[in-house]
Amino acid sequence: MNKKLCFVFAVLMTVPTVLFGQEKSQAQSVPPANPITTSEKGLYSFVSGAVVRAAEKMPEENYSFKPTPEIRSFGQLVGHQADEAYFFCSQALGEANPRQGIEKTTTSKTDLVAALKDGVAYCNKAFGGMTDAKGSEVVKFFNFDMARLTLLSLNTAHMDEHYGNMVTYLRLKGIVPPTSEKPPAPAQK
Repeated sequence: MNKKLCFVFAVLMTVPTVLFGQEKSQAQSVPPANPITTSEKGLYSFVSGAVVRAAEKMPEENYSFKPTPEIRSFGQLVGHQADEAYFFCSQALGEANPRQGIEKTTTSKTDLVAALKDGVAYCNKAFGGMTDAKGSEVVKFFNFDMARLTLLSLNTAHMDEHYGNMVTYLRLKGIVPPTSEKPPAPAQK
């Protein structure tokens, strides 16, 4: 009798695992409608979020900071990223660039962070109207034929490259970059 009871118990404990495993594999077999665009948008969201948080973390008095005289100040770096967001994403949208010269004309932290956030929102608009099919359409970019999604990917890569610069500036000022912060502790119940 004990062997029978153990067998029944083992079967009953296995059924939810088997059913859950089947349910999970069925859900995973249905890809999103636009998997390439969805992946690119997710990566852009992560990178642009880190860049905005870095711009917010640097104190106003350090926006003029340059590790060496030959390179951009932290504020110019933030302005450059805002400019390039508009540049790449307007190209992907097939529109005229709606905003230029942020790096050269904007100096306050408040205005630079706002411009950066606006540039990110503009790129999110580009992603919002993008599909894999539309993203595969070829447009001219500096005499090169490029897919629209490639332009958005270049923007993400460019932003990520300059996030690396921002990390250095932040570290030199004793500030922990956003992607190096410890996650908050779980809420106590």
